[in-house]
Amino acid sequence: MKALYFDTIGGLSGDMALGALVSAGVSFDDLVRELQKLNVPGFELAARHIERSGIVSTKIDVHITLQPHYHRHLKDIEALVDASGLSASVKERSKKIFRAVAVAEAKVHNTTIEKVHFHEVGALDSLVDIVGVSICLEMLGIEAVYSSPMKVGRSGLVNSQHGKLPVPTPATLEILKGYPIVLTEIPYELTTPTGAAIVKALSQGVLTTEALRIERIGYGAGSREIEHLPNLLRVMIGELEPGYQTDEIVSIETNIDDMNPEMYPFVVERLLAAGAHDAYFVPVQMKKGRPGVLLSTLVERMKMEPVLSVLFRETTTLGVRIQHIERRKLRRESRQVQTSLGLVNVKVVIRDGKEEASPEYEDLKRIAIERGMPLIEVMRVIEGEVGRSDR
Repeated sequence: MKALYFDTIGGLSGDMALGALVSAGVSFDDLVRELQKLNVPGFELAARHIERSGIVSTKIDVHITLQPHYHRHLKDIEALVDASGLSASVKERSKKIFRAVAVAEAKVHNTTIEKVHFHEVGALDSLVDIVGVSICLEMLGIEAVYSSPMKVGRSGLVNSQHGKLPVPTPATLEILKGYPIVLTEIPYELTTPTGAAIVKALSQGVLTTEALRIERIGYGAGSREIEHLPNLLRVMIGELEPGYQTDEIVSIETNIDDMNPEMYPFVVERLLAAGAHDAYFVPVQMKKGRPGVLLSTLVERMKMEPVLSVLFRETTTLGVRIQHIERRKLRRESRQVQTSLGLVNVKVVIRDGKEEASPEYEDLKRIAIERGMPLIEVMRVIEGEVGRSDR
């Protein structure tokens, strides 16, 4: 999976994101041509290389050439994006980011997203940044976005259409509510509402155990030099290797051809009770054509002895084969979910960065017996509710 990682060294703004993506390989000329599909006059794009802490980075400037005297609402911006010649995925990403800004502004100003207005000069600048970033992500073939914890300044003030606002601004904080942040003592607006919305709308979260096989790196410069840190946004692009968990287990096997078949289910129960991860048996044809059974057990090394004790006590085997095996498994966790039929234990597996939840069978069976319901009906109800609670 092609993934992009925003490393917010000096925060994140729309122009920093554009600069980093161009630095990572997006053609500036192609970006400009795509932005023309917006059919919106009044801006020009310029790119230059500058140094921040000795690191060469790309600075993208959006020059506003017209000064309109009206404001756009969210529905106006969405209509403008929908009427453009941009691709469907660029439109979808762009609107998702703008909506994140609108929701935050509505909360801060105690109004609705329909009534929130974007001041025209700022809106045009943000429009170019947001749509430009969406275009770049499509050009790079990005399938997933992650970030570091978002770095924000504090103890400073920033000018806005509403007067002076504290840093971080209320809109930025509202957008990032629930997303990991790092508060610094730097009195500048390191992360802007546009930068916050890009990450909040598109990111699948902070990259932790996932391994990114880096193929491209880009640096986008902020507007000012900052004494305490490089005012840079770094993007890393590459293939995201699955976030597998790794451990070692022991496989214990034995072939048996002289035991009553009725005993195998009991043996499997005893092996699981002794701590085995799994135990199973399959029919095999043994020497001289005799039918037999291959009994296999998977167990952690620390729990080998109880399992071996069961095998030698409960079966006719005279010996076993032991192999140490490296295991890769998807990340998983257990949760309890309240449903209309009661509390249910749920197994949650992380696959391709997304959660998949499934209720434990024993809980489903218990509820079916307690309520006198068909098991299939219990499964249908609870699986539907667990799916809704997971989204």
